[in-house]
Amino acid sequence: MKRSVYPLLASFLLICLMRSLPTLAESAWIRVNRLGYVENSIKVAVFVTKTSDKPEKFEIVDEATGKTRYNGSNISEHGSYGAFNNTFRLNFSDFLESGEFYIKSGEIVSPRFRIKHDVYTGAADFVLKYMRQQRCGYNPYLKDSCHTHDGYIMGHPVLDSTYIDVVGGWHDASDYLQYVTTSANATYQMLFAWQLNPSAFSDRYDSAGLEGSNGIPDILDEAKWGLDWLVKMNPSYGFMFNQIADDRDHLGFRLPTLDTVSYGLGRQRPVYFVTGKQQGFGKYKNRSTGVASTAAKYASAFALGSSILNQYYPEFAKMIEFKALDAYKFAKTDLGVNQTASNRSPYFYEEDNYADDMELAAIQLFQTTNDTTFLNEAVYWGDLEPVTPWMINNTARHYQWYPFVNLGHYKFAKLSGDSVSKAKFIGYMKSGLDAIYNRAKENGFLVGIPYIWCSNNLNVAALTQLRLYHELTGDSKYLEMEAAIRDWLFGCNPWGTSMIVGYPGAGDTPTDPHSAFSAVNHFPVDGGLVDGPVYASIFNNLKGLRLVRKDVYETFQSDLCVYHDDYGDYSTNEPTMDGTASLTYYLSAMALANK
Repeated sequence: MKRSVYPLLASFLLICLMRSLPTLAESAWIRVNRLGYVENSIKVAVFVTKTSDKPEKFEIVDEATGKTRYNGSNISEHGSYGAFNNTFRLNFSDFLESGEFYIKSGEIVSPRFRIKHDVYTGAADFVLKYMRQQRCGYNPYLKDSCHTHDGYIMGHPVLDSTYIDVVGGWHDASDYLQYVTTSANATYQMLFAWQLNPSAFSDRYDSAGLEGSNGIPDILDEAKWGLDWLVKMNPSYGFMFNQIADDRDHLGFRLPTLDTVSYGLGRQRPVYFVTGKQQGFGKYKNRSTGVASTAAKYASAFALGSSILNQYYPEFAKMIEFKALDAYKFAKTDLGVNQTASNRSPYFYEEDNYADDMELAAIQLFQTTNDTTFLNEAVYWGDLEPVTPWMINNTARHYQWYPFVNLGHYKFAKLSGDSVSKAKFIGYMKSGLDAIYNRAKENGFLVGIPYIWCSNNLNVAALTQLRLYHELTGDSKYLEMEAAIRDWLFGCNPWGTSMIVGYPGAGDTPTDPHSAFSAVNHFPVDGGLVDGPVYASIFNNLKGLRLVRKDVYETFQSDLCVYHDDYGDYSTNEPTMDGTASLTYYLSAMALANK
């Protein structure tokens, strides 16, 4: 009897095919907020899969006992996104127990997470670790000083190449450049966080950033460090500087205390004078058109600082109140943007708006002085830019519209006694949120943020506006989107990782950020918010990018966007000082909202 080989061949091919196909456990994942959830909050996990499988139900399992505490069926399907064929939102908001849990759907198991009212307690203090580590001059992390010869003036018509003492402030990121535009905003953001949520912050460090209480909350110590530097960078009316150093700094990783980059005058670094005109002393030049964007940022930081620090440093507070008035006056003499300057590369902060800076300065000066002239001027400036443009446009060049959130709209709505004007400014805030929301509802992560460079900073800006809008109105329309963006930063994203270095301590967080502290010296850069994912098209076209080791997130990369936990990727894994400082408001608000 002759047997056919075809059934045997078919069986062999089927076995080979099955071995080559990934199991569901290798092709589907459940993403959660790794920091955790508050009992009474919106709680959603995202099930992502590279197959056509659909979760029909899910369980919440107690980690300690292994017992199922909740059976869930509130599942919504949202289609393909990025690297995944399908995404599903698993909503368990009605699960109110506290404890340590994981989610299980079939054979797919999520990472462990907590549900408790205190999951955000201490979070705002934690990110201040990174701010202290970024200090220039005396660095408390290294217990040593750096850049003590800053600097020599560039761009002044008379004093060019002469010395001025501008030691202090913070390094902008992993390089050691220092910008007023980001530093003034960071200072204001921390002062703002304290102003709204003072009881969320502790006092464990002194003014030098060393361990030990000094009777002043740590966040105010950090803000004062920024204000001291801003005073040096603006010693008198109209005598104002915009940055220290330029991209000649980009000569590889080294600790700031071991910085040997020379700009031609020994150990001094260039200090760029605010001219309001195009600058750049190398191949590339910026497109500056005026002084207002920089001068108004000085004004708002000085004005808020004078109000808050009066109880601790009354003479200093009085001095910077006068400087705030001078800076705002100077801003009005030359309306336009003062961009940062580059030298050897085409990358600089391309700020193209100033009306938002003028609005915030005006409303802050009204709050400080009670002079209604400033309130009226705030209306004028606010009407010129109703919505921060990136929110509507869904794109931007690098730092094109900065700060990424206009706190002036909130301040005006909070302080104005005119109900019509108040409603108008709340409407401006809502318009920006509507634009983000209409994009977000199209995908399973509820992401409405463009994946441009520093996308996480945009996420923080959106979170800030969402929380402030809800405070003003009580409107619940955007609460799920707010929760989704918050969860995104803590791991409910395609890569399953928190975007804050070292936080939460037991979760997946960046371990190989673009920083000399960690890449060369293996010092942790805890608290730093990394840039976040970028469009694949951006990543593929940036200069000087290279992955140093095998991509641990390779499975989750897509033609849409990428994120790499690799120090060679400065576009997605570099912590930024201003993004980190901007987190202090939202994290402190979350800590207090759930007490």
